[in-house]
Amino acid sequence: MAYVVAVKWVARQGEEDRIAQILGVVAHLTRAEPGCLMYVVHRSLDDPRTFFLYEQYDDEAAFQAHRETDHFKQHVLGEALPLLEARELAHYSTMD
Repeated sequence: MAYVVAVKWVARQGEEDRIAQILGVVAHLTRAEPGCLMYVVHRSLDDPRTFFLYEQYDDEAAFQAHRETDHFKQHVLGEALPLLEARELAHYSTMD
Protein backbone atom coordinates (compact mmCIF):
# COMPACT_ATOMS: atom_id res chain seq x y z
CA MET A 1 0.00 0.00 0.00
CA ALA A 2 1.17 3.50 -0.79
CA TYR A 3 0.91 6.56 1.41
CA VAL A 4 -1.15 9.17 -0.44
CA VAL A 5 -1.38 12.92 0.12
CA ALA A 6 -4.04 15.03 -1.57
CA VAL A 7 -3.43 18.77 -1.35
CA LYS A 8 -5.50 21.74 -2.46
CA TRP A 9 -3.90 25.16 -2.75
CA VAL A 10 -5.66 28.42 -3.55
CA ALA A 11 -3.29 31.20 -4.57
CA ARG A 12 -3.86 34.77 -3.50
CA GLN A 13 -5.23 36.95 -6.29
CA GLY A 14 -2.43 37.76 -8.73
CA GLU A 15 -0.05 35.08 -7.38
CA GLU A 16 -1.37 32.13 -9.40
CA ASP A 17 1.36 32.22 -12.07
CA ARG A 18 4.11 32.39 -9.44
CA ILE A 19 2.55 29.41 -7.64
CA ALA A 20 2.47 27.49 -10.93
CA GLN A 21 6.19 28.20 -11.41
CA ILE A 22 7.05 27.10 -7.88
CA LEU A 23 5.04 23.90 -8.26
CA GLY A 24 6.86 23.09 -11.49
CA VAL A 25 10.19 23.24 -9.66
CA VAL A 26 8.90 21.31 -6.64
CA ALA A 27 7.34 18.59 -8.81
CA HIS A 28 10.59 17.99 -10.69
CA LEU A 29 12.66 17.78 -7.50
CA THR A 30 10.14 15.70 -5.57
CA ARG A 31 9.79 13.07 -8.31
CA ALA A 32 13.53 12.41 -7.96
CA GLU A 33 13.28 11.67 -4.22
CA PRO A 34 13.72 8.10 -3.00
CA GLY A 35 10.33 6.90 -1.82
CA CYS A 36 8.29 9.15 -4.10
CA LEU A 37 6.06 7.05 -6.34
CA MET A 38 4.04 9.85 -7.91
CA TYR A 39 3.75 13.64 -7.72
CA VAL A 40 1.21 15.20 -10.06
CA VAL A 41 0.22 18.86 -10.08
CA HIS A 42 -3.19 19.88 -11.45
CA ARG A 43 -4.61 23.34 -12.11
CA SER A 44 -8.34 24.00 -12.07
CA LEU A 45 -9.96 24.81 -15.40
CA ASP A 46 -12.69 26.72 -13.55
CA ASP A 47 -10.45 28.78 -11.28
CA PRO A 48 -6.78 29.22 -12.29
CA ARG A 49 -5.92 30.17 -8.70
CA THR A 50 -6.77 26.62 -7.52
CA PHE A 51 -4.21 23.80 -7.64
CA PHE A 52 -4.57 20.14 -6.69
CA LEU A 53 -1.51 18.03 -5.85
CA TYR A 54 -1.71 14.24 -5.86
CA GLU A 55 1.26 12.59 -4.17
CA GLN A 56 2.14 8.94 -3.54
CA TYR A 57 5.02 7.73 -1.38
CA ASP A 58 6.30 4.31 -0.34
CA ASP A 59 5.16 5.01 3.21
CA GLU A 60 4.61 7.79 5.73
CA ALA A 61 8.34 7.91 6.51
CA ALA A 62 9.07 8.73 2.85
CA PHE A 63 6.51 11.54 2.99
CA GLN A 64 8.06 12.90 6.18
CA ALA A 65 11.50 12.72 4.54
CA HIS A 66 10.05 14.76 1.65
CA ARG A 67 8.97 17.44 4.10
CA GLU A 68 12.53 17.62 5.46
CA THR A 69 14.22 18.23 2.09
CA ASP A 70 15.87 21.55 1.39
CA HIS A 71 13.69 22.09 -1.67
CA PHE A 72 10.45 21.58 0.32
CA LYS A 73 11.60 24.02 2.98
CA GLN A 74 12.77 26.61 0.45
CA HIS A 75 10.10 26.44 -2.23
CA VAL A 76 7.00 25.27 -0.37
CA LEU A 77 7.44 26.70 3.12
CA GLY A 78 9.54 29.72 2.18
CA GLU A 79 8.14 30.81 -1.18
CA ALA A 80 4.71 29.29 -1.82
CA LEU A 81 2.91 29.32 1.53
CA PRO A 82 3.05 33.11 1.95
CA LEU A 83 1.37 33.43 -1.48
CA LEU A 84 -1.56 31.16 -0.64
CA GLU A 85 -5.06 32.14 0.41
CA ALA A 86 -5.91 28.58 1.49
CA ARG A 87 -4.25 25.18 1.88
CA GLU A 88 -5.87 21.82 2.66
CA LEU A 89 -4.17 18.44 3.12
CA ALA A 90 -5.69 14.97 3.37
CA HIS A 91 -3.85 11.68 3.92
CA TYR A 92 -4.89 8.30 2.49
CA SER A 93 -3.53 4.86 1.79
CA THR A 94 -4.13 2.88 -1.36
CA MET A 95 -6.27 -0.23 -0.97
CA ASP A 96 -4.29 -2.62 -3.15
